[in-house]
Amino acid sequence: MTTQQEELLPATRRALLHRIAVAQTEGRTPSLVAAVVRDGRAVWHGARTSVEGHGPDENVQYRIGSITKTFTAVLVLRLRDEGVLDLGDPLEKHLPGTGAGEATIAELLAHSGGLAAESPGPWWERTPGSLRPELADVLGKQPLLHPAGRRHHYSNPGYTLLGALVEELRGAPWEEVLRREVLEPLGLDRTTGRPLTPHAGGWAVHPWADVMLAEPAEDLGRMAPAGQLWSTTADLARFAAFLTKGDDRVLSAETVREMREPAAPPGAADVVDGAAYGFGLQIQRWDGRLLVGHSGSLPGFQANLTISVEDDVAAVVLTNCTSGPLPAGVGVDLVRIVAEAEPRIPEPWRPLPDVDRAVLELAGQWYWGTQVFALRLAPGGGVSLEPLSGYGRRSRFQATDDGTWMGLEGYYAGESLRAVRRLDGSVSHLDLGSFVFTRQPYDEGAPVPGGVDPAGWRGIG
Repeated sequence: MTTQQEELLPATRRALLHRIAVAQTEGRTPSLVAAVVRDGRAVWHGARTSVEGHGPDENVQYRIGSITKTFTAVLVLRLRDEGVLDLGDPLEKHLPGTGAGEATIAELLAHSGGLAAESPGPWWERTPGSLRPELADVLGKQPLLHPAGRRHHYSNPGYTLLGALVEELRGAPWEEVLRREVLEPLGLDRTTGRPLTPHAGGWAVHPWADVMLAEPAEDLGRMAPAGQLWSTTADLARFAAFLTKGDDRVLSAETVREMREPAAPPGAADVVDGAAYGFGLQIQRWDGRLLVGHSGSLPGFQANLTISVEDDVAAVVLTNCTSGPLPAGVGVDLVRIVAEAEPRIPEPWRPLPDVDRAVLELAGQWYWGTQVFALRLAPGGGVSLEPLSGYGRRSRFQATDDGTWMGLEGYYAGESLRAVRRLDGSVSHLDLGSFVFTRQPYDEGAPVPGGVDPAGWRGIG
């Protein structure tokens, strides 16, 4: 057993079980399995099934559909981290002759390469991959529907191209590379391209009667990097922990953090829904909680992986029916139940191990015009700058070798923050991308752009 169920309170475990029981009953699915991850390991596993006396456990395989794309994205980012490619490279540079080569690798990862959503008929999810033996068969005569980079348009063929890119640059089949570089290092022994016993069968449930129809489980061939994999709640729980904290044997924490950042231009509907897409990961704001992960479906199966990095809680939901319960909604609820019932215990406050007095001198209030900001010291020589009013631009800054700081997020991402000193060594002001921050509002002793009225502050009289 991989789970530590006793680590959750009994009331929390019952609430989790109740949620999946309702989903299985109301969604009319043959079975539903789920797991919850906290602090980097599985702490709960649950299952509901229509079969008397038997329930699938965390080692039973289900097909995970488009969660496969996240694994493919990991392989591509490994190539980038090794310097084999740049995300700004057009696909044509490494995989010529596809007819979609003007899209960059980053755009394909974020589904903004302009490609069609699906492969030309017949429906690729219910037919053998042997019907589409070549990339040209997957892409069709008109692979591009939109200008590359202009909009987010989910594309299964786009991830087929990324899988082909991996094969070209590694000189080996996609699944072989995945096994060697990701599955084996992370211990995902039950994640495979073809089902291994024990595994669930895929079913369609009649919408108006409680009867079922077996669904085909086709080998997707060229489309495999977009949706081929089978996995278990135990394996996906470990994968969720990796996507939260990284693993230097596969990808660093910095790179998995990059995967979780929005990378595609959102459409108007996406903005309304609070949805975005990173590199192989879906991102959504749901009831005030920022969630990342991916959903997946193939005939007979639905799957979801949901992660709240801030709460350090993740959920996996797998079910074996074509339509029924919404795994994404169940996953969100499982994360919420644990995060709210047993909120994360913060680390103890500890003073900094050392401090640069020249940086400590900068801490406190600063003014951009008349708006007041606070600069605070952070571990590792970094600082943060945020408005005291609660509204306005804020960012964390990372120390650089030249004594300045580089913005890490928001409006100031990549911008340079530096302390400007007078000849006597005292601090005159802060310069942030040409914005001047002073110790007093419109300090006449600082080089405020446009100058300061010599009449000074005054009332109306």
